[in-house]
Amino acid sequence: MTNNDLLIRLRYALDIKNTDMVEIFKLGGMELSKEEVLKILTKPQFDEDGEIDLSNPNFMLCDYEKLEAFLNGFITFKRGKQEQKPNQTKAPEPTGKRDAANNLFIKRVKVALSLTTEDMITIFYDARLNVSKGEIGAILRKADHRNYKECGDNFTRNFIKGLTMRYRESEQQ
Repeated sequence: MTNNDLLIRLRYALDIKNTDMVEIFKLGGMELSKEEVLKILTKPQFDEDGEIDLSNPNFMLCDYEKLEAFLNGFITFKRGKQEQKPNQTKAPEPTGKRDAANNLFIKRVKVALSLTTEDMITIFYDARLNVSKGEIGAILRKADHRNYKECGDNFTRNFIKGLTMRYRESEQQ
């Protein structure tokens, strides 16, 4: 699953408007026009080798930095700007070890939507996937932790499916 797929599916699940997508990228520190965001939200075409066709002028690849900027902006969009307290230390600098895109996605969406572990278990259950607190904890850990587990595409798809069921179907009732 590509980073573009993650954004397309999250946008659908939470019914995020195009103008809000531009604003979210801006909050994450990345200035993108509405046209560029629409190119990111275009489903990628694949060539005969199974690689993404980057020659399509209506498509823009969403790299890790764009995904991270969007997810950081999404947290700010949903929860508001966090002011640093007077005696609070600055966040540590990145170590260079990056989480897998799926892990980053699940962590940041969990924070943005203020989900508890029990909420996440319910979301997965709604998508017909039974997970334990331990499995969720392993996915939410830092990449250099000994119990860290890389999140697969199927797990992420089910998370988004559960989010869709929770947020889209609750609106229709």
